[in-house]
Amino acid sequence: MPSIIGGKYKKTTLDVPSELVRPTSAFKREAIFSILESYALKHSIEIYKNKSIIDIFAGSGSVGLEAISRGIEKSYFIENNDNVIKILEKNCQKICNKNQFKIINGNAIDILDEKFIIEPSIIFIDPPYKKENITLLLLKILKNKIKSKKTFVVIETSKEEKIAIPEGFNFFKEKIYGKTKILFLN
Repeated sequence: MPSIIGGKYKKTTLDVPSELVRPTSAFKREAIFSILESYALKHSIEIYKNKSIIDIFAGSGSVGLEAISRGIEKSYFIENNDNVIKILEKNCQKICNKNQFKIINGNAIDILDEKFIIEPSIIFIDPPYKKENITLLLLKILKNKIKSKKTFVVIETSKEEKIAIPEGFNFFKEKIYGKTKILFLN
């Protein structure tokens, strides 16, 4: 079972659905947050205080809950499978109080029309490999002005998948871990 690796709730274990999800490993989560924290520090960007994370295709919620443990104010979880949402809710209740999370049930493209009350500093996109149009999601994020100049977008995908990064995003890092590619944009 995966567990939180940093912050206030370090070592808290998370439940994972037996199928339909591919949780981001502890190793990859540590790398993601280390890269984000380092970049934010170098560029004087606040990523935790009074900020939120939007965890798209949330699954067990490991990335959004990791952000809560490290001090982010709120996690918005977007997930469309009712069985997965039950486990996600259980994980949130282990770590968050009610005002620290919001689970939004539905299609990611449609959900991105919502207004997110607390400005996101991180948008994490981890769709089923090769089954979602990530470029379309990025365009929707731009169109709806969800991203500011100080918002990081992290994409976890198959290392073979080619993604067209729309104008309006600055690509600053790519990491390969086995079959996985993680892209960092701002």
